[in-house]
Amino acid sequence: MTEDRNPALFVSTEWLAKNLGAPDLAVIDGTFFMPGEGRDAKAEHFAGHIPGAVFFDIDAIADHSSALPHMLPDPSAFAAEMARLGLSENMRFVVYDSTSLMGAARVWWTLRIFGARDVKILDGGLPQWRDEKRPLETGAAQRPPASFTPRFNSSGVADVETVRQASATGAAQIIDARAHGRFTGETPEPRPGLRSGRIPQSLNVPWGEVVAGGRLKPDAGVKAAFAKAGVDLERPVITTCGSGVTAAILLLALESIGKNGVVLYDGSWSEWGARQDLPVAVG
Repeated sequence: MTEDRNPALFVSTEWLAKNLGAPDLAVIDGTFFMPGEGRDAKAEHFAGHIPGAVFFDIDAIADHSSALPHMLPDPSAFAAEMARLGLSENMRFVVYDSTSLMGAARVWWTLRIFGARDVKILDGGLPQWRDEKRPLETGAAQRPPASFTPRFNSSGVADVETVRQASATGAAQIIDARAHGRFTGETPEPRPGLRSGRIPQSLNVPWGEVVAGGRLKPDAGVKAAFAKAGVDLERPVITTCGSGVTAAILLLALESIGKNGVVLYDGSWSEWGARQDLPVAVG
């Protein structure tokens, strides 16, 4: 594990290899690809995953009554999905993905929002596991039946009204994980029907500025990225992005440097940018 890595948030590939097969340990593949990448996360999981890992489909384990992408499901629906995967809230979870923390951070956040007690991310993810020539498994992993009792932490999720108030009053800093061109409105949104620009008074920390080589940067690099954007770590923070996925990377990064209590705007720009009644800043 790299120096400066927070052991409360991450485990190493060496640790996972030694602990695979423990009855209370569940490994989760949270791989997620952005629209337009032309990759199928589930198919890639079936083609080769860490032994025993189950696939957490961010788009499927979601609120299908919402027109917004991969919004959190209600607690009962989430519990049913976890039971189907053979997962209990009392298990130790290790989440990984095959890219730059994108899916792993969102799944890590989701599990904790629904009350999982012990959730960590595999440092280096599947790329490091593969590079070390560790074993892979194909097909779908089968876990024994389980029961998941959700304890939904509503205070960790911001809705549009909370964000509107934060924007208008400065009650919390809104930090946007999107690329700078999307934040300024110079780059069109990849999803159709969305205006370009940002939430007024928000700050921009593109998620790639806190990640290097598929890993979260050491503390100094993470702190520098937030300082550059003018973030005050003593004040409340709401993270946002395009659809609530890379916002979780910023939340993870902040927690890694000791900033707790960060809230994620689940609707993110997919909601704000589509609402004609909400203000947009550009430039």
